Amino acid sequence: MEDYGCDMRGMLSFQILWLLSKKVMNGEELAGEIEKRRGEKPKAGTIYPALKGLSSKKLIFGSKNGKSVYYRLTPSGKKALDHAVNHFCSSFGEILESKTKA
Repeated sequence: MEDYGCDMRGMLSFQILWLLSKKVMNGEELAGEIEKRRGEKPKAGTIYPALKGLSSKKLIFGSKNGKSVYYRLTPSGKKALDHAVNHFCSSFGEILESKTKA
Protein backbone atom coordinates (compact mmCIF):
# COMPACT_ATOMS: atom_id res chain seq x y z
CA MET A 1 0.00 0.00 0.00
CA GLU A 2 1.32 3.42 -0.93
CA ASP A 3 2.13 5.83 1.90
CA TYR A 4 0.36 9.17 1.48
CA GLY A 5 1.37 10.48 4.91
CA CYS A 6 -2.09 10.09 6.48
CA ASP A 7 -2.49 7.18 8.89
CA MET A 8 -6.06 5.84 9.22
CA ARG A 9 -5.20 2.89 11.49
CA GLY A 10 -6.69 4.39 14.67
CA MET A 11 -10.24 3.27 13.95
CA LEU A 12 -9.89 -0.49 14.35
CA SER A 13 -12.35 -0.94 17.24
CA PHE A 14 -14.94 1.20 15.48
CA GLN A 15 -14.52 -0.80 12.29
CA ILE A 16 -14.79 -4.12 14.14
CA LEU A 17 -18.02 -3.04 15.83
CA TRP A 18 -19.44 -1.83 12.51
CA LEU A 19 -18.54 -5.08 10.74
CA LEU A 20 -20.02 -7.18 13.53
CA SER A 21 -23.25 -5.16 13.27
CA LYS A 22 -23.59 -6.68 9.78
CA LYS A 23 -22.94 -10.33 10.69
CA VAL A 24 -21.27 -12.71 13.15
CA MET A 25 -17.61 -13.30 12.23
CA ASN A 26 -14.43 -14.87 13.54
CA GLY A 27 -11.11 -13.03 13.76
CA GLU A 28 -9.86 -14.24 10.38
CA GLU A 29 -13.07 -13.15 8.65
CA LEU A 30 -12.86 -9.75 10.33
CA ALA A 31 -9.25 -9.35 9.23
CA GLY A 32 -10.26 -10.20 5.65
CA GLU A 33 -13.09 -7.65 5.65
CA ILE A 34 -10.78 -4.99 7.06
CA GLU A 35 -8.22 -5.82 4.38
CA LYS A 36 -10.86 -5.24 1.66
CA ARG A 37 -11.49 -1.75 3.03
CA ARG A 38 -7.98 -0.67 4.02
CA GLY A 39 -5.84 -2.45 1.48
CA GLU A 40 -3.83 -4.29 4.11
CA LYS A 41 -4.70 -7.07 6.48
CA PRO A 42 -4.26 -6.39 10.19
CA LYS A 43 -1.82 -8.73 11.88
CA ALA A 44 -3.05 -11.21 14.50
CA GLY A 45 -1.09 -9.19 17.09
CA THR A 46 -3.29 -6.22 16.24
CA ILE A 47 -6.76 -7.66 15.71
CA TYR A 48 -6.90 -10.19 18.56
CA PRO A 49 -5.93 -7.68 21.29
CA ALA A 50 -8.62 -5.36 19.88
CA LEU A 51 -11.17 -8.19 20.06
CA LYS A 52 -10.06 -9.01 23.60
CA GLY A 53 -10.43 -5.35 24.62
CA LEU A 54 -13.92 -5.07 23.12
CA SER A 55 -14.86 -8.33 24.79
CA SER A 56 -13.56 -7.20 28.20
CA LYS A 57 -15.71 -4.06 27.84
CA LYS A 58 -18.65 -6.36 27.09
CA LEU A 59 -19.22 -4.73 23.70
CA ILE A 60 -18.82 -8.04 21.87
CA PHE A 61 -19.27 -11.65 22.86
CA GLY A 62 -17.26 -14.56 21.49
CA SER A 63 -18.49 -18.12 21.33
CA LYS A 64 -16.31 -21.02 20.31
CA ASN A 65 -17.35 -23.18 17.38
CA GLY A 66 -14.74 -25.84 16.65
CA LYS A 67 -11.35 -24.14 16.60
CA SER A 68 -12.75 -20.67 15.87
CA VAL A 69 -14.31 -18.06 18.10
CA TYR A 70 -17.22 -16.22 16.49
CA TYR A 71 -17.95 -12.71 17.69
CA ARG A 72 -21.22 -10.80 17.83
CA LEU A 73 -22.27 -7.44 19.21
CA THR A 74 -23.84 -7.31 22.65
CA PRO A 75 -26.66 -4.84 23.42
CA SER A 76 -23.99 -2.58 24.98
CA GLY A 77 -21.94 -2.95 21.81
CA LYS A 78 -24.90 -1.82 19.71
CA LYS A 79 -25.30 1.28 21.90
CA ALA A 80 -21.56 1.98 21.73
CA LEU A 81 -21.64 1.63 17.94
CA ASP A 82 -24.61 4.01 17.64
CA HIS A 83 -22.72 6.56 19.73
CA ALA A 84 -19.53 6.07 17.68
CA VAL A 85 -21.41 6.42 14.37
CA ASN A 86 -22.98 9.68 15.55
CA HIS A 87 -19.58 10.96 16.67
CA PHE A 88 -17.98 9.86 13.39
CA CYS A 89 -20.67 11.61 11.34
CA SER A 90 -20.38 14.84 13.30
CA SER A 91 -16.59 14.71 13.03
CA PHE A 92 -16.21 13.58 9.41
CA GLY A 93 -19.60 14.22 7.77
CA GLU A 94 -18.44 17.42 6.09
CA ILE A 95 -15.46 15.60 4.57
CA LEU A 96 -17.70 12.83 3.25
CA GLU A 97 -20.18 15.33 1.81
CA SER A 98 -17.43 17.23 -0.01
CA LYS A 99 -16.09 13.95 -1.43
CA THR A 100 -19.48 12.98 -2.89
CA LYS A 101 -19.86 16.43 -4.50
CA ALA A 102 -16.40 16.30 -6.14
